Amino acid sequence: MAKRLLRIFGPLILAAVLVFAVLAMPVKLGFSHVSKSHERQAAVSLSPNVLRGKHIKEEALKDGFVPFFGSSEWSRFDPMHPSVLAQKYHRDYRPFLLGARGSQSLTQYFVMQNIQGQLRNKKAVFVISPQWFVKSGTRKDAFGFYYSQLQTAEWLTHFRSDAIDQYAAQRLLQMPAAQSDHFIYAALQRVASGKKLTDYQRFYLQTRKNMLTQEDQFFSGIDLPSQNLNKVNQQAKKLPTHYSYSALDALGGRLGKAATNDNRFGISNKFYHQGLKKELKHGKLKDFQKNLSYTKSPEFADFQLCLDQFARLNTNVLFIIPPVNAKWQKYTGLSASMLKQFDEKIHYQLQSQGFNNIVDLSDKGNVPYFMTDTIHLGWRGWLAVDQRVNPFLTKQQEQPKYSINDKFYSKKWQQLAPSDLKQYENEAK
Repeated sequence: MAKRLLRIFGPLILAAVLVFAVLAMPVKLGFSHVSKSHERQAAVSLSPNVLRGKHIKEEALKDGFVPFFGSSEWSRFDPMHPSVLAQKYHRDYRPFLLGARGSQSLTQYFVMQNIQGQLRNKKAVFVISPQWFVKSGTRKDAFGFYYSQLQTAEWLTHFRSDAIDQYAAQRLLQMPAAQSDHFIYAALQRVASGKKLTDYQRFYLQTRKNMLTQEDQFFSGIDLPSQNLNKVNQQAKKLPTHYSYSALDALGGRLGKAATNDNRFGISNKFYHQGLKKELKHGKLKDFQKNLSYTKSPEFADFQLCLDQFARLNTNVLFIIPPVNAKWQKYTGLSASMLKQFDEKIHYQLQSQGFNNIVDLSDKGNVPYFMTDTIHLGWRGWLAVDQRVNPFLTKQQEQPKYSINDKFYSKKWQQLAPSDLKQYENEAK
């Protein structure tokens, strides 16, 4: 009976062992090459699998793509979108768009964990959305949607037991997604409490990382969406043959006017009819944001994780602060003084630590055709971004001198009123 069972199940057991061995090997598989066409497709796909994975991002960034961190703004493809301009005018760089609806600083920090080699001593672009900095911070379900065990295992195999890692572990433990693997969850608990990992945990994490890395190489390029690359190609056809700011600004004005001609907010007609017209008819959105604030939020500490990581890797980063559509802001009662206070607080967090490359567009919300909807950049907004992004990425820049301060992880900083910034600065000296 034993021999008969062995003949039946032996091949299955052997196959399972071989599959496990292949997946657990810390080597790249022979078919791991990513074609140029796949890189171009992935760079604008905004695919959750690409964001959660490693292989395609790593290969594309090695080939000259530049990480553009952000969220839902990347999905607004028009002729002035960074990916379209870079393609049309054969720039020395191509944006690799990292982020989609619901992705915020905590997600971006973990995205960085398995592309550290491609960030070290390189450049990056990072869009800071004021809307991230609400009272509750990042939504747990949104974080869970982009959560990656691969990125977490990668991070846990090289963490340093300092403030950045302890805070990251504590923050991750607050997310239900962290419980998806019992052994990773236990490792996070040790890191959060300032303890070293056990030998078994290190072995498990290394093995798990190898397995997830191999799985990523197997599956990351399968069913990669192509619709956004098609959009980029279509939008590029609308641009003049040669780059001219005045010609592009005029084109942006014409396109924006035609696309926003049936509502009083300067919002794209498509967005207005799909998401707002019915609600506005019933008056449900009048002054609904009058009590909203972006000045006190755990997001400030999550954002510090990203700054800390950039500093560790000596990444030279251009930060972009977009505006809010001014007509929409007035209608919904969103406080202009609050937005200005947010701007002051985020500037202090950046500049006091040596992050001085900032494109602050927060005062451009009333420029015609600058926005495509209520909070996202459009035609002339993207063109204004390009005026800073292109020279930043194509010309030599002064080496940044970062001075990271762990005080930005504190509850005090998260909840600090911007009106108390001067007092806070004096106390920190």
